Amino acid sequence: MLYDIGLTITYSYDSPAIAGRHLLRMLPADLPGAQRRVNAWLDVVPEPAERQSFIDFFGNEAVEIVFREAHDEIAFRVGSRVERIARPLELDMSPDLSRLAHEIAEWRGLGPDAPHHFVGPSPRVGRLPDATAFAESLIAPGMTAFAAVKAIGDALHAEMAYDPDATTVDTPPAEAFSRRRGVCQDFAHIMIGALRGVGVPAGYVSGFLRTIPPEGQPRLEGADATHAWVRAWCGWETGWVEYDPTNAVAVGADHVEIAHGRDYGDVAPVVGVLRISGAQTTEQAVDVLPVAAP
Repeated sequence: MLYDIGLTITYSYDSPAIAGRHLLRMLPADLPGAQRRVNAWLDVVPEPAERQSFIDFFGNEAVEIVFREAHDEIAFRVGSRVERIARPLELDMSPDLSRLAHEIAEWRGLGPDAPHHFVGPSPRVGRLPDATAFAESLIAPGMTAFAAVKAIGDALHAEMAYDPDATTVDTPPAEAFSRRRGVCQDFAHIMIGALRGVGVPAGYVSGFLRTIPPEGQPRLEGADATHAWVRAWCGWETGWVEYDPTNAVAVGADHVEIAHGRDYGDVAPVVGVLRISGAQTTEQAVDVLPVAAP
């Protein structure tokens, strides 16, 4: 599926920022065999004094920018054309959970895709006893890792309500789960904690959802902003699979990836420091429009 993607994130400050340094992860990823970035650009207004790109540990493209002049607003604008290649899992070849632990232990190496990075607590997803107990209640004897991922994702979707006003970007996953309300970030963080709690390595994916659904299908939750879902390692044979608990669907042609990591902190679209006093506001606009194939 071919998409034209537009993203604008604007920050406005009550008083001018004297200086700032920001790290951006906003450009759609180029993933061999899964996603092809045909073209992409990132525009920053005002123009930064310094700008450089690099690839982070997990393989995500990041852009670092520096401001030295006073400014009371920053606008980040992304435009891209992306081909998404859906790869549905046709046959569950994943091991049961007891065998999965052995396969994790047998992995030799600490590269970006090593499951060891995704099995323990991370900065934004600590141990979640309530979510783990919830997940354990869904595990049947002999259940495969992939079946566990789907069962936990489906159950969280049924258990929680999508509510943009219930949480903020800094709400702990345990609090969102106790309320049973939140947005895609909360759904993803809770599912990650639940999966790790039962021994399935799990991480966070940021990206986009198509804005206009296929004819006759409902519009997916989270399509008005950047979206988030979960990737889980289901053993040597199956590898990494991706699941969207906000919408209770396996990730496919409707999802376009930006970046992945252990949790939101590894993939936040904008992080940084400012020399400033007073408050700030932010606005975000997203368009993901399907393009007719030539």
